[in-house]
Amino acid sequence: MDQLPKRPANYVPLSPVGFLARANAVYADRASVVYGGVRFTWRQTYERCRRLASALLSLGVRRGDVVSVLAPNVPAMYEMHFAVPMAGAVLNAINTRLDAAAVATILRHSGAKLFFVDYDYVRLAGDALRLLAAAAGGTVPLVAVVDDIDSPTGARLGELEYEALVAHGDPDADLPPLADEWDAVTLNYTSGTTSAPKGVVYSHRGAYLSTTSLLLQWGVATDPVYLWTLPMFHCNGWTFTWGMAARGGVNVCIRDARRADIYRAIARHRVTHMCCAPVVFSILLDGDGDGDGRQLEAPVHVLTGGAPPPAALLERVERIGFKVTHAYGLTEATGPALACEWRDQWDRLPLPERARLKARQGISVLSLADADVKNVDTMASVPRDGKSLGEIVLRGSSVMKGYLNNPEANDGAFRGGWFLTGDVGVVHPDGYIEIKDRSKDVIISGGENICSKEVEEVLFRHPAVADAAVVAMPHPRWGETPCAFVVPRDGKAHGLSEDDVLAFCARRMARFMVPKKVEVIGALPRNALGKVEKVKLREAARKLAPTVPAQIKPKGKTTTSTVVGGGRCEEQPVSRL
Repeated sequence: MDQLPKRPANYVPLSPVGFLARANAVYADRASVVYGGVRFTWRQTYERCRRLASALLSLGVRRGDVVSVLAPNVPAMYEMHFAVPMAGAVLNAINTRLDAAAVATILRHSGAKLFFVDYDYVRLAGDALRLLAAAAGGTVPLVAVVDDIDSPTGARLGELEYEALVAHGDPDADLPPLADEWDAVTLNYTSGTTSAPKGVVYSHRGAYLSTTSLLLQWGVATDPVYLWTLPMFHCNGWTFTWGMAARGGVNVCIRDARRADIYRAIARHRVTHMCCAPVVFSILLDGDGDGDGRQLEAPVHVLTGGAPPPAALLERVERIGFKVTHAYGLTEATGPALACEWRDQWDRLPLPERARLKARQGISVLSLADADVKNVDTMASVPRDGKSLGEIVLRGSSVMKGYLNNPEANDGAFRGGWFLTGDVGVVHPDGYIEIKDRSKDVIISGGENICSKEVEEVLFRHPAVADAAVVAMPHPRWGETPCAFVVPRDGKAHGLSEDDVLAFCARRMARFMVPKKVEVIGALPRNALGKVEKVKLREAARKLAPTVPAQIKPKGKTTTSTVVGGGRCEEQPVSRL
């Protein structure tokens, strides 16, 4: 039986790009993309993508070339997820909130041959291109501007323009077939929250499997109406760029995830699904905890991830009518890698308990062969007790091909047949994984491990706290202690004092976990993906550190276990002062 050959009839390389041809065949007259006053059908989107792919080939783009794009969630950004790989090239969607130096670095590192720029980012792109041209050996790519398709501005950068390329492309041109499903389909750069950004390469196979896996696990039926609040540049919209074509859905595009725009789009288009980082929940609630008493006319299913959402925040947003599914992932895993699959018996629990369960990251998505939490010193699995700490590890076809031109990072990320995420977690008795922290964010105070997420969960239950983050603060006696940064719910500091917050925490957690400092601020620093930039908060915490005489040391024996090697997110048996 091993001698039976592959044939064109029984072996076709897997690629999410094929979902578009199917959408044209079976959903041709359904709406595909809606943006302002612009509305396309799947027949039109298919033709536009083929035209653009043909135009790319006429510009000399070939297999493996990188095509970069700097744009928000607009139709052109959506179309390029199909058109670029249809031409055999690799799509590189760039974070729109980066500065010019970071954009120039990505263009140089990726070797981009063509660079599409939305009209809103012409100045940023121009600055990046000048930096690139001035760099030693810097090669400037061809540039094409993407004007607003609904209300053209006439903006220009370079000689090429997106709609002109689409108009002059040949929809009947022969496009290069995909020969190997291991070929690269996209190149995404990490957010750089814990290290320098790295270029993550996705394969056609991995993207296809991740797309189908997430559609099935989230329970997305045919004809969904999907609102683009999650940036498409973030892990290619967690693969739902391709997924909406697979389900014949409607892509409702908005340039900015503003509160009014989100609710307006939900009402106008009867949105059924959306993805977002937890920070968007705060936008939806507008910091008042109840969303101004708003109630959705029909439920909207939300897949959230990117940062562990506090259970209290999930509880508030679900009262409005958002049905939240929590996922965990990272760029290297093609987006979500764990999903908190809901169990029917949990519906009988009180809302706070349901929210607590929903805040867990869950079980592996179907495209993974396995997910586990391990002691990375021994690569042994930690006990399933919900307390023993280890590093979350993954293996499966939806894990990245690797980091572009970075063998050292690849050697560090892959070990013993697993991909090491760098995230600290526990496994509950039911097999559900819960993230506790990034390994570098765990606070070790007097030899005891303190998970910042657990302290943050308590802070979010304070009635006057809208947002919160906890980082390590240097301490001459304990080494480091928790420092809390809190944002008042009404936007004003009155009614939220340090003494009040400390007393609130002291009643709800072990004494050693209580922050030694609470700073009330206007807003937490966040990156474009909604993740708190804890590097900046740690810098601020260092300036707030107490000046205890350095010679005073904790008395008695303390534990010395490291978090990634195995530990517990609870009080350890140590002697205290």
